[in-house]
Amino acid sequence: MSIVCGLPILECVYCLACARWVWQKCLYTAGHESENWGLATAEEFENVPRLCRLILFGYEEDICNPLWAPPGGYGINPDWVFLRKDYEDTLGRVTPYMIYLDHDNADIILAVRGLNLAKESDYAVLLDNKLGQTKFGGGYVHNGLLKAAEWVFDAECEVLRELVERNPNYSLTFTGHSLGAGVVALLTLVVVQNLGKLGNIERKRIRCYAVAPARCMSLNLAVRYADIISSVVLQDDFLPRTTTALEDVFKSLICLPCLLCLTCLKDTCTLEEKMLKDPRRLYAPGRLYHIVERKPLRLGRFPPVVRTAVPVDGRFDHVVLSCNATSDHALIWVERESQRALDLMREKDKIMAIPTNQRMKRQEYLAREHSQEYKAALQRAIALDIPQAFSPHTYGTFHEMEGGENSGKSREEILSFNRRRESWDGFVGRLFDEDDSGHMVFKKS
Repeated sequence: MSIVCGLPILECVYCLACARWVWQKCLYTAGHESENWGLATAEEFENVPRLCRLILFGYEEDICNPLWAPPGGYGINPDWVFLRKDYEDTLGRVTPYMIYLDHDNADIILAVRGLNLAKESDYAVLLDNKLGQTKFGGGYVHNGLLKAAEWVFDAECEVLRELVERNPNYSLTFTGHSLGAGVVALLTLVVVQNLGKLGNIERKRIRCYAVAPARCMSLNLAVRYADIISSVVLQDDFLPRTTTALEDVFKSLICLPCLLCLTCLKDTCTLEEKMLKDPRRLYAPGRLYHIVERKPLRLGRFPPVVRTAVPVDGRFDHVVLSCNATSDHALIWVERESQRALDLMREKDKIMAIPTNQRMKRQEYLAREHSQEYKAALQRAIALDIPQAFSPHTYGTFHEMEGGENSGKSREEILSFNRRRESWDGFVGRLFDEDDSGHMVFKKS
């Protein structure tokens, strides 16, 4: 009888807990994730709007007579389009892409388009993945996106090699949106693993900008390659936060809000320590640039602010319940808001009237700051015992710019320095056995 009387109280407690959770999630916005990150500068962010326009330019059927140009135009010279491939050329292995020689910015750019909702082959690429299915470079990656990246590398390796050797002072940039962003992120990993096939191009000449990317690589890879891979996310974009199987996402487009709520509940109830320790869990790649333009319980859009970091904890782990979760994924909105943010940064710099020499010093300081933040993220990952979180001595443009405490050390030395201390008894037990007479002898194996 006493148990029956306690049921109403238990129901009230349960309802209050659910109401509290819903209230907290409704107040939780994407701005909370990056509120402690540093502000991005115009120098490091200036490439983003230009590359967004280049990806948009790839959707035009007639590049000489574009129909969907954003305000101000694409700023693209059709004569500099070196190569362009459509679905007929890619055989459905990857979305259409093009190679563009940007002589104004001394850049060789490979731009990959995003998911086409009318193409089954794009779904096949995105949905070809199971948890922990594919290992790469000491971590886990998205299986379908890796296959697409390897196909692009095999198809365009000779072309890129020729362009790199013909333009030794040009950088090599990979960029894409949505599904294309995941492809170029993994393509960057493939290129770094095969630098010899591109004429031994220096790692510091390689860059990647993944716009609204799918989660495509494990945390250790996301941190280790943060020196050359950057992800751009607009406010509440759902895809970089979606940890649920993408197959379930696209099966549930009719009731996407229900799926987002269930995913949000799952992520909220999962311990962060458990999420970080799971080596198979995929994340948005590299350094993160978060464009924030809305605030909780306020109407309208505010002047966009861009915050950046190489986070280990809180790397877009929670879905945001927002009516803009899907619209913020649109490339046209990312381009528009990134350009607004860049204009505000430049206007602020103009007001401050920074001389050229001071601007150069600021760029050097920015490089050192990024280097320190990159190393701190690696150390944080190692402290959390995230598998394969070390940074091999052969990697990293930041190590080339600035000698660190681990510079000159081998991979084994770095690993031994950061490995957990084990007890003396455990050490002896691992190396010795006790024979019948009670003496210690080396283990045979």
